[in-house]
Amino acid sequence: FPLFTSSFGKFISEIKPQHMSPIVLHRSKRMVLDSIGVGLIGSTTEVFELALQHCQHMYAPDNISFVYGRRGTKLSPTLASFVNGVATHSMDFDDTWHPATHPSGAVLPAVLALSDMIPAHRKPSGLDFLLAFNVGVEIQGRLMRFSNEAHNIPKRFHPPSVVGTMGSAAACAHLLSLDPSQCSHALAIAASLAGAPMANAATQSKPLHIGNASRLGLEAAMLASRGLEASALVLDAVEGVAGFSAFYEDYVPQTLESPSDNGHVFLLEEQDMGFKRFPAHLGMHWVADAAASVHKLLVGVKPGKVSPSQVQDILLRIPKSKYINRPFPESEHEARHSFQFNACCALLDGEVTVQSFSEAAMNRPELLALLSRVRLEHPQDNPANFNLMYGEVQVTLAGGDILRGRCDTFYGHWRNPLTNESLRKKFRHNAGAVLPSDMVEQLIEAVEDLDRQENCRVLLSQLH
Repeated sequence: FPLFTSSFGKFISEIKPQHMSPIVLHRSKRMVLDSIGVGLIGSTTEVFELALQHCQHMYAPDNISFVYGRRGTKLSPTLASFVNGVATHSMDFDDTWHPATHPSGAVLPAVLALSDMIPAHRKPSGLDFLLAFNVGVEIQGRLMRFSNEAHNIPKRFHPPSVVGTMGSAAACAHLLSLDPSQCSHALAIAASLAGAPMANAATQSKPLHIGNASRLGLEAAMLASRGLEASALVLDAVEGVAGFSAFYEDYVPQTLESPSDNGHVFLLEEQDMGFKRFPAHLGMHWVADAAASVHKLLVGVKPGKVSPSQVQDILLRIPKSKYINRPFPESEHEARHSFQFNACCALLDGEVTVQSFSEAAMNRPELLALLSRVRLEHPQDNPANFNLMYGEVQVTLAGGDILRGRCDTFYGHWRNPLTNESLRKKFRHNAGAVLPSDMVEQLIEAVEDLDRQENCRVLLSQLH
């Protein structure tokens, strides 16, 4: 009896707006705002431009769904969810959760594109929109709790390409008002469209993982809405025939209780979201903050640069994770996944910013000089886990003095969340890269008022 899979289908179909607590509404609106901002600045990147050109040249034009940062450009819902997903992850600036994944980028572009597609007289309300988004986030979190392996920084596959695809399918199935059986089929179809290897991290193909998760989840839900069927046991642990368990070696599924009169406690209520202050892999934020504290010791209260001539040796005590250990990154994507690069940037400049990953900034002789002095240690008490890791930077000066900086919880981590003021500052910077300031403020207002809007047309029209 397909106990686990059917419980997920029932939940996706039957959850109601009143099951979202004020905390869940507040946190999910912060996620929506941050994700839109990250998508807007992501529309200025080369990888986004390549993805958009591909869609425009390979497919017939379709005048339905908006594209981040491109006024007047419209695509089909599936292609819009793809390119907007690519934009969201193009700079590795999107949110990160625990267990490790990037939940918003896989879901929000699909929910926005599908909302664009739904006729004007049936447009979802702001609350319905937020509920679909939260369903997509919730399903990702529940699936990752089937495995202890999922709690750690990944080695085999990129989590958004797996749980993100499922989350997008769940969000879209809910928004399409599919019945419990169709919702289960949407998940099972999505499972056949999931997966991307970690070898493509730190390349231009990594953003495609988020774009594909968003797009393919939407397609899975649309196919299910047309009556396409798939395994009714995809989430169940069936001996000898792997379903979703193919992705995890220690897979133990759990049922998802349908909401009762007492409501439902979303994981987002128990586990807040991590937001990045600069565009790089989440692990970089620990070493950047630790190195920035050493920078302050070196330059004092006045802003300034550290000179490589002051530094004899740099020791980083970090978790062991091969794909983010890159001594001399050769591209912006590698730099965003390099403990060494981000530590040296913060040591040199006192911070890591959007501009740190420009070609000119990456090739500064003083930065390259610091990179050549970096050594690594992997302490036993520093696991590759975003909930447990720390970053430590020890700098030996030319005169022999030793300075140390350590970060256990960076500002932006779920244990130390960005204030609304900091989150809006990030949004203004990101959205302001492509929009005039009055439109940026209107977007902030539209997202803040989303749960009080009769439909989501105000947000959609501004994004168009």
